[in-house]
Amino acid sequence: MTELTPKGTWVEIYRVILPAGERAPQVPEDTAGVPLVMRVKGWLAAPAAPGAEAEIVTPAGRRLRGTLVAVNPAYTHGFGPPIPELSGVGPEVRAILGGEAGDE
Repeated sequence: MTELTPKGTWVEIYRVILPAGERAPQVPEDTAGVPLVMRVKGWLAAPAAPGAEAEIVTPAGRRLRGTLVAVNPAYTHGFGPPIPELSGVGPEVRAILGGEAGDE
């Protein structure tokens, strides 16, 4: 038996919104060939097992249902490495506007 994840745990759910082939006719062919899916993080509204149907409450207060795919999921997105050409823009703009670099 799979152990239930307790109510109130931060989780991620997954649900297919539109299967491949049911996408809008104007989407590109490569897009039309894959399903439109939803992945949402929130707190479990009731105990649920990974891989089972679950209901969550999102930070915005919405209640959504889907398959429980992750417990305590991490945020894995980023903005990439720093761009050297942009590192001096802030002080340069402040100087142009009449302030000194470092003024808040």
